[in-house]
Amino acid sequence: MWALFLKCILGAAVVLLISILSKSKAFYIAGLVPLFPTFALIAHVIVFQQQGAAALQKTALFGLWSLIPYAIYLVVVYVLATRLSLWSCLGVATLSWIGAAAVLIYAWQYLQS
Repeated sequence: MWALFLKCILGAAVVLLISILSKSKAFYIAGLVPLFPTFALIAHVIVFQQQGAAALQKTALFGLWSLIPYAIYLVVVYVLATRLSLWSCLGVATLSWIGAAAVLIYAWQYLQS
């Protein structure tokens, strides 16, 4: 129960930090904060404890490949930020991420079998 509470506190701290940074002169740093491996650290500990070092290596490799859908999301946001409303821009970007992530997951499963 305490571990779950700690994870919630970490998530709230990240959101608070993003909010504070978005109001500062260095607002762009708010885009770096979500890339701090807060949740990756948690996931890596859990994977290692439950599956071992080899599974942790595979998880890290998949994490590297997962940068592709995130990069696609960011490119779409960059291109559409001044052309669409906020919600349309983020909606299209999110759908782009979902599509790219689905392709990645399918390809990963296909290539791993």
